[in-house]
Amino acid sequence: MLAQHERIPMKDFSNEVRATLDVDNFVLQASLLLDVTENTVEAIVDRLLEKLLEGDEREEVIAKEVKSVLFSHDSVHVLAKTIQGTSESLGGGFDYDQSWICALCSVQSLQRRHVAIARLKHAANLGRTSQETRFFCLVMAPMREKGTKNALETARTFATILADIDCRQLLQASKTEDEFKRILNCYAKELAIQQSQSSRHRISRPSVVPFDGFDVGSGCARGLRADLKRRIPHYLSDFRDGIVGHKTLHKLVSTTLFLYFACLLPSIAFGVLNDKNTHGKIDVRKVIVSQTIGGLFFCLFGGQPLIVMLTTAPLAIYIKIIYSICEDFELDFLTMYALVGFWNTLFLCLYSVCDASCLMKWSTRSTEEIFALFISIAFCVDAFKDLANNFKKNYISDGCNQIQQMDMDLLEYLPLNDSNSSNITQMLSIQPCLRENSLVYLILMFGTLWVGVTLHSFTKSPFLDASKREALADYALPVSVVTMSFVGSYLFNDIQLEKFPYQDGDFFRLVSLEEVNIYMIVGSMGLGFCLSLLFFMDQNITGAMVNSPGNKLKKGSAYHLDLLVVAMLNCVLSMFGLPWLHGALPHSPLHVKALADKEERVDQGHVHHIIVRVRETRLTILLSHIMIGLSVFMLPVPLQYIPNAVLYGLFLYMACTALDDNQLFERTMLLITEQAAYPPNHYVRRVPQRKMHIFTFTQLLQLACLCGFGFSPWPYLKMVFPLLIMFFLPIRHRLVPKVIHTKYLDALDRSH
Repeated sequence: MLAQHERIPMKDFSNEVRATLDVDNFVLQASLLLDVTENTVEAIVDRLLEKLLEGDEREEVIAKEVKSVLFSHDSVHVLAKTIQGTSESLGGGFDYDQSWICALCSVQSLQRRHVAIARLKHAANLGRTSQETRFFCLVMAPMREKGTKNALETARTFATILADIDCRQLLQASKTEDEFKRILNCYAKELAIQQSQSSRHRISRPSVVPFDGFDVGSGCARGLRADLKRRIPHYLSDFRDGIVGHKTLHKLVSTTLFLYFACLLPSIAFGVLNDKNTHGKIDVRKVIVSQTIGGLFFCLFGGQPLIVMLTTAPLAIYIKIIYSICEDFELDFLTMYALVGFWNTLFLCLYSVCDASCLMKWSTRSTEEIFALFISIAFCVDAFKDLANNFKKNYISDGCNQIQQMDMDLLEYLPLNDSNSSNITQMLSIQPCLRENSLVYLILMFGTLWVGVTLHSFTKSPFLDASKREALADYALPVSVVTMSFVGSYLFNDIQLEKFPYQDGDFFRLVSLEEVNIYMIVGSMGLGFCLSLLFFMDQNITGAMVNSPGNKLKKGSAYHLDLLVVAMLNCVLSMFGLPWLHGALPHSPLHVKALADKEERVDQGHVHHIIVRVRETRLTILLSHIMIGLSVFMLPVPLQYIPNAVLYGLFLYMACTALDDNQLFERTMLLITEQAAYPPNHYVRRVPQRKMHIFTFTQLLQLACLCGFGFSPWPYLKMVFPLLIMFFLPIRHRLVPKVIHTKYLDALDRSH
């Protein structure tokens, strides 16, 4: 079969009068079908022709003629002329927009133009480039028609409207024909206004903010001033956008609950870890209070409201290093902790004022995905380490070994008599063996993971309808935590599950600086500098992943402002001996996805989601952290009803869901995937397989180095961890291009 492709420009609604008239005529004629159940091209065309030709005496004759022109004359029987949208893919290629298709034809016997649109109740597979079609537009015109009113020009009008993903979302959500027509009419007028203000004759809305926050020119604090100028006009809308809009309130509630559990439970887990590492100097209550203050402070004063602040595993490691140094040199921990925090604040302020974040323009997708995958591995390591400790304490403990030995020895002492009764009594005085605790721990941890991941991916299942599947996916995290906490605390209430430690105390006490000496100041400066590099890289990598072009954010980035706000925040936390916070992975990208409307795409059987729009609001973090603050009054009851196993099951859930859209993980899986099952990704099409795997191995080698230093048993070696992340930038731009050609790197690792 020979197919010819031709590029058709979008209709200019601002200059072409006929475009708006076509929409007005369609609204008047109302040739519209909603929730069509047919799922084949022939059946859909028959329904539309029946609607268009209703009441016409020559209905059967015209319908037969239309179908003879509309379809190709061969055994395949496909549409002869269609218009579809295309978009640039992430790697520089192009993808078909498979959610809509416009079929057109010119018919000899027609006296006037006809336009009909069908919105399918369920997405249908109508061909290789239309595997997830939801809108079908049919345009018919007389054979003899002037150029501005022929079938192609009319089809261009409606194809231009359907090409906009925001408009399709509104049309998909419309309940009645009147609402559908009103959206079409309003959108046509909006296009005319937009195009009249633009010098370019195209309507595709910008999916990327033109300013990426890095190229700010020279001058002191120019980047900081640019961030303020860019973000201040949107400040009020950051609150309004959390309320106004279709399904916005539902997203607000579900995302708030997601953030509540996603921030509170890691805070408890890291609080337990810090309590152990610092012998109670930083405990669970302090971590929760710090999380509340940090979240509210950054929510109100930060530039990018979608970044989630959290204390992280690298920070817990750093706190342990400071405590070890204080023990070795007999220094007061909280005083040293505060000094390190003050130096960290000073360095971060210098980075912000001197526009040091501009260095991150050299950070590509490669560096970000290596770090994101490291964070996922860190979550898994923490979870399995606690699981191993639980088994060591309960399942293979000395008490269990003694019981096994006692069972064997009892056979020797039976039957009982006076001479051996004292020995039996002595053998019964042994340590407890609680193997059931470890088994329940295993059930709860992996149960939390299973319930969460199952509900998170429920949108891909055939059960229920689309809205209910989306609701279950949105509430996956809170449902899994509450469900497994109930299972652990009530269904297994006879088993003594381990609860996290809790102690009362004053957490708003200023750190005393009376014992400060010159040696502490100099030593804390070195520690503060290394800590500032960790903050700098983590905060900027998190910001870059949130501001990724694929997220379609429209209000702009604020790297320099965010760094300054983080510096001020951690200065306050250091004064009170509260744990530090910075932008967290994977919470921040998951926060973006939770607030997003998505569209499903199918390419050769592989399903992927594209973000349509994101509600850029401060309300979700504001409300969730108010709830976290109130949770301080829920200590120890009822928060202690959440077993430790559920806390670490949440870690596994966060690690698994963070792997979505991580190309490093996808390419790693290709190493053990049959080649016939490779997905049709842009890098699979454009890059030789050998080069693709070499690039994957270079990333895995960097990841292995990161894990080697990050999980090192020697605390002082972990201090090199922030510097190692910095070294990845020159490795990517100096060494990797010597092995892989630049054109392949553009497909594999295009920078933001």
